[in-house]
Parts: sequence; C-alpha cells; structure tokens
Amino acid sequence: MVSAFLITLREGLEAALIVGIVRGYLRQIGRGDQMRSAWLGVGAAATASVLIAVAVRAIGAELETPFEQMFEGTTMLLAVAVLTWMVFWMRLQAQFLKRRLENRAQTAVTRGAAWGLFGVTFLAVFREGVEAALFLAANAFASDAMSTFAGALSGIAFASAAGVLIYAYSVRLDLKLFFDATSILLIVFAAGLLAHAVHEFQEIGWLPILASAAWDTRGWLDNGSALGSLLRALIGYNARPSWLEVAVYIGYWLIVLQVIRLWTRRLGERFLHTSV
Repeated sequence: MVSAFLITLREGLEAALIVGIVRGYLRQIGRGDQMRSAWLGVGAAATASVLIAVAVRAIGAELETPFEQMFEGTTMLLAVAVLTWMVFWMRLQAQFLKRRLENRAQTAVTRGAAWGLFGVTFLAVFREGVEAALFLAANAFASDAMSTFAGALSGIAFASAAGVLIYAYSVRLDLKLFFDATSILLIVFAAGLLAHAVHEFQEIGWLPILASAAWDTRGWLDNGSALGSLLRALIGYNARPSWLEVAVYIGYWLIVLQVIRLWTRRLGERFLHTSV
C-alpha cells in the first residue's frame, strides 16, 4: 500500500503541475475558456491509464503456470525500466517542462483547434498515467491487489489536494526536495521489483543459475506476515531469496547509483555551459 501511495502521489503531483502550467498560461493570455478542452484531455488520459492498469492485472490473473510467471515477470521488468527512466527523465526535463508546455499550448490556441489543447494535456498526463499503471500492475503481482488499489486511491487524493493548494491558494512546496526524495524511493521500489521478476523467471526454469537459497529467515520474518508483506512491497524483501536475486538486487543499486552520479555531473556541466 505504501509503495502504491507514493508512486501515485508522485505521478499525480506531476500531472497536477502539468495542468497548473497549462491553466496558468491560458489565464495569462486571457483564454481561460479553453480549459474545458484541457480538462477533457486530462480526463481521457486518466481513464485510459486506469483501463491499462486493470487490463494488465486482469490478464495476469487469468493466466496459468508457466505463462502467469512469464507475464508477471515481464511486467515487472517493464516497470523497472520505466521507474528507472522516470528518475532521469524528470531531472532532465524539469527545467524545460514549463516552457515546452506553454509553447505547445500557445500553438494549439493560435491554431484555434480545441483538439490541439486536448492533445497537449492528454499526452502529457497520459505519460504519467501509463508509468503509474504499469507500476501498480507490477506491484499488485508482487504484493496484494487490494492494498495496492487502496494505496493508489490515497496517493491520487493527496496529489489532487496538493495541486489545489499550490495553484488555488499559492501554497509553496519544495518540489525539488519532493522529487529528489521520491526518486530515491523509486529506485528502492525498482530494485525490489527486479528481484521479484528474477524470482518469477527462476520458478519456471528460465534462470537456473545461482538458484540455491542465500538465506532463510522464514522462521522469524515470513513473507506472509504483516511486516514481511510491508517490506516485500517496499524493498522487495524475500525470506528465502536465491543468490541470483541477491546479486541482481545489489547489482542494480551499484549500476544505478553510478549512472546517477555521472548523469548529475553531466547535467551540471550542461548548466554551466548554458549559463556562461
């Protein structure tokens, strides 16, 4: 539930920022009447995202061994790829997001086509929605569908409230700190999902190497216990992981942290060049 809450809170807040930027620009140029098209785009994107999440979960629930493990493992791998990319994409795009959305909104308004503004908000929000939908489907496979659903609803509610406070009441939120903190959490979630994916593939014999148990803590912290289930959803805890799961989990952290270090240095150099 906690992981689902945090991912939908982050994605929901990103979507709220997108809507707020478009709304602010339209009001600035005196075309607030065009927000109806923008809201239709947001609604369509949210609906499509929910349908994707439900469809992925439903397909996985209908499959039987070994296709169930194949589908769930693949979904988890895709979620890991999306979550990891999300961290780097947000760092790169954050400083240009407002300008690009305003330029696209200006083009749509200038051409006088309502579907153009619909498309601007639909595509921007749909990207956030697909990311959240894929993660939630993978999280439901790894933990519990009902707790994932409850966490997602709570995250959306909090994100919506935060968006209203920011744009209607000018409440300030340290967005950089928020996205930096949630980026770390996304990496934690992604590492856990990657280990879960390896577990699924080892169950059907696709990854037979390093399959022996690294440890067994089921006697005092089983996967099915309250604490075990929480840790499983948050950090990918497994009371009896294989050596390959452990190696992949640690390897993911080492690689991603190194890439983040190089990426941050590159962005810093780019900023220095553009500010000179």
